[in-house]
Amino acid sequence: MEEQKNNTENIQEVNNEPSQEFNQEQTHYISTPKNNFISRGCCREPKPYQSNINLLRNGCAKLDTFNWLKEYPENQEEGIVEVRFKNSRKDFFKTQGDVLYEVGDIVAVEASPGHDIGIVTLTGELVKRQMKKKGVVVESEEIKKVYRKARLTDIEKWVSSVENESSAMFRTRKISRELKLNMKVNDVEYQGDNTKAIFYYTAEERVDFRELIKVLADEFRVRIEMRQIGVRQEAARLGGIGTCGRELCCSNWLSDFHTVTTGAARVQQLSLNPQKLAGQCGKLKCCLNYEYDTYLDALKEFPNNETVLRFKNGDATHQKTDIFKKTMWYAYTNDQSNLMALPIASVREIIEKNAKRIFPEKLDDFAFTQERKADFENLNAQDDLTRFD
Repeated sequence: MEEQKNNTENIQEVNNEPSQEFNQEQTHYISTPKNNFISRGCCREPKPYQSNINLLRNGCAKLDTFNWLKEYPENQEEGIVEVRFKNSRKDFFKTQGDVLYEVGDIVAVEASPGHDIGIVTLTGELVKRQMKKKGVVVESEEIKKVYRKARLTDIEKWVSSVENESSAMFRTRKISRELKLNMKVNDVEYQGDNTKAIFYYTAEERVDFRELIKVLADEFRVRIEMRQIGVRQEAARLGGIGTCGRELCCSNWLSDFHTVTTGAARVQQLSLNPQKLAGQCGKLKCCLNYEYDTYLDALKEFPNNETVLRFKNGDATHQKTDIFKKTMWYAYTNDQSNLMALPIASVREIIEKNAKRIFPEKLDDFAFTQERKADFENLNAQDDLTRFD
C-alpha cells in the first residue's frame, strides 16, 4: 500500500502543469508554468498517464492549419499525413497498415537516426493539396514512415527531452562565448527519442564550430547537428507583436520569405524612414510586399510622373501621388514648397496641350488643393536607408 501511494504521488507530480520553484532569497514559492510545448502547437504539456485527445491547439500556434474540408468524409487511401514538430518544422510521412490517424494524434515517425515524436496536423485530401503546393511528389521514396501512435514510454521520453531544451540553449551560448565564436544560438530542438539535438544559430560570417560540436557531444551525450538560419527565421522562432498590433506574420502563418526592396516602399508612397520600415528582425517588413502588386496595377492609370508640366509662368515638377484620391501633386521648379493637387485627368490634359506646343497660363488654374511643404531636417535618431542594402 505504501509503494502504491508513492506511485500515485509521482503521477500527480507529473500531471501538474505549473511547477513550483523555491527561492531561498525571497523565501516564497514562484509558479513557473511549463510552456515548452507551445512552440509545438500544444495547448499544454502532454500527459503520459492521461488522455491527450485535445492536445493540439488551434489558433495562435505557429503555422497553424485550418481544415476547411472537415465537414466532408476523409479519404486516407494515399496513406500520407502531415506531422508538425517544433516551431515551423513540418514534414509528410507515409502510414503503414490499416491504422487511421486523426488530427492531434501523437505519433512516432522515422528519423535519422532513431525515431522522432510529432503531432498529426493534416490528413486526407488536404495533405495532397499541401504536397502539391510545396512540390512534394506523392510517390517519392524519400518520404519517411509513421511507425505507430506514441506509446506511454514514447511520451515520457519526449517530455523529458523537451524539458532539457532551454537549459541546453543557455549552456551552449556560454560555451560558444568561452570558445570566442562569433555566433548566436537561437534555439535547440531535441529529437523525440533523446538521441539527437538540432542547434539553430545565426552568424554574420562563416563559423568553424568543430571544437564546439566536440564539447557539446561530451556535455549532452547526444548526436549534435548545427543548422544556420537567417535573421528572418530567427524572428519567426522567437515570435512577438508587430507594429500593427498583431502577432508577427513570420511566426504565425508566413512560411516563404521573399526578397523585400525599398522600391516596394517607394511605389506605395511610404516615408523612407528605416525605423518605421524595419521589422523586429532588422530587415524590411515582409508586409511591404502584400499590396505591392495592387499599387503597381493602380499606378498604370497615372501619367508618367517624370513628365514636366510647362506653363507660361514656369515649369512644374511632380512631388508626390495620392493613389486613393487619384491625384498628383506638383510644384513650380522655383518654388518647391508650394504644392498643388491636380486630378489625373487634368494632368493628361496639360501633357496633351504641351505636346501641341500649347502652354496654359498657370498651375493654379488646374489645382483644387494647395499646401505648404514642411521643412525636414535629418535628425540623429534616423538611420540611413542604404543600410538595408
